[in-house]
Amino acid sequence: MTIDIEYEAADRLDIPYEEIIREIIPAVLDREQCPYEAEVHVLLTDNEAIREINRDYRQIDTPTDVLSFPMVEFERESDFGHAEDCVEECFNPDTGELILGDIVISVDKVKEQAENYGHSCRRELAFLLAHSMLHLCGYDHMEEEERLVMEQRQREILAERGYNR
Repeated sequence: MTIDIEYEAADRLDIPYEEIIREIIPAVLDREQCPYEAEVHVLLTDNEAIREINRDYRQIDTPTDVLSFPMVEFERESDFGHAEDCVEECFNPDTGELILGDIVISVDKVKEQAENYGHSCRRELAFLLAHSMLHLCGYDHMEEEERLVMEQRQREILAERGYNR
C-alpha cells in the first residue's frame, strides 16, 4: 500500500498524524474488503488553501474540513469488481496498486472541530480520514438513507480502532 502524506499547513498538529493516517486508511480498506493494494494521497493544509480548492473544484468559496477526490467510479459502495475493467485508468502501472484518490484535510478545522465536539484532535483526524476514505470507496451522503449507512460505517471503523467520542 502506498500512502503519500504532504503537510503544507504552517500550524502543526501535536499528534502522531502520520501514524493515524497509516492506521485508518488500511482499516477502512480492510473493512470494505478491498481486494487490491491501494494508493492514496493525503494533503494536510490550512483553511485558506482548502477554501481555494473547494472554490476551484466545487464552486463553494468557503473552507471545509475535508475534501475527497476519488479516482475510481463505483456503481455500488465498495464494489471493487469493476476496477479491472479500467486497468489503465485505475491502476498505477509502476506498482500495480489501485489508485483510489486524494484526501485534503484542513488542520485548522481538525483543531476547531475537535474543540467544538469535545473530543481529541486524534479522534477528529481519524473521523475525517474514515469519512473521506469511504467517499473514495464510493459512499455518499446526499440522500438520508446513504447518510445513515455511511455514518454507521464510520462509527464501526472508528470504534474498532478505539476512536470514541
